[in-house]
Amino acid sequence: MLAERIKVISFDADGTLATTEYSDAIWHSELPRLYAEKNGMGLEEAKRYVFAEYQKIGEHRVEWFDVRYWFHRFELGDHMAVLYSLRHKISYYREVEDVLSALSQRYKLIVASNSPQYYLDLLLQGTTGYFSRIFSATSDYGELKSGRFFLRVCQEMEVSLDEIIHIGDSRDFDLIAPQEAGIRALFLDRSTKGQRYDTVSDLNEFVVKLGLI
Repeated sequence: MLAERIKVISFDADGTLATTEYSDAIWHSELPRLYAEKNGMGLEEAKRYVFAEYQKIGEHRVEWFDVRYWFHRFELGDHMAVLYSLRHKISYYREVEDVLSALSQRYKLIVASNSPQYYLDLLLQGTTGYFSRIFSATSDYGELKSGRFFLRVCQEMEVSLDEIIHIGDSRDFDLIAPQEAGIRALFLDRSTKGQRYDTVSDLNEFVVKLGLI
């Protein structure tokens, strides 16, 4: 059985453990609001401009995930003050605590994310006790999640490719990238009842599908 070989379970963070409420508040609300305030323009106009700037970078560049970069680009001051002020927006999907509590009794749990470390420190403040390591591809290695990144994670955790499994909500970064490294991975799509062999709709289904408990 797969579960008998697994030693490490790797999770993405945003959209997998944490809901998107916090990130949406930062990227979709606060950044445009601050830009509008600084430049004396209406909020809708600011949103159009800011969102267009996001698209110029795109989600396959390191800068996309770096709040500090965007605050510098838009000259908005202290990014950490804003991140701290929005901490009340951080929340986790309802099954997360039970799943992490159960799995941590039998496996080493880690986080493997594209988000920078300073962001993860806040986002995961309610779950960090469950994790052996929190890897930030951008902070630790200056790159996005890729096959090479997941090979580095295996080396750091001292496990073979068949002793780790990853789950996350990005098909590119959480399914294809680990598979390129030869690691088993599942895609988390909370909008559907996972009809594909490589897709689950929540972390409970992930656990059941793999017989991890």
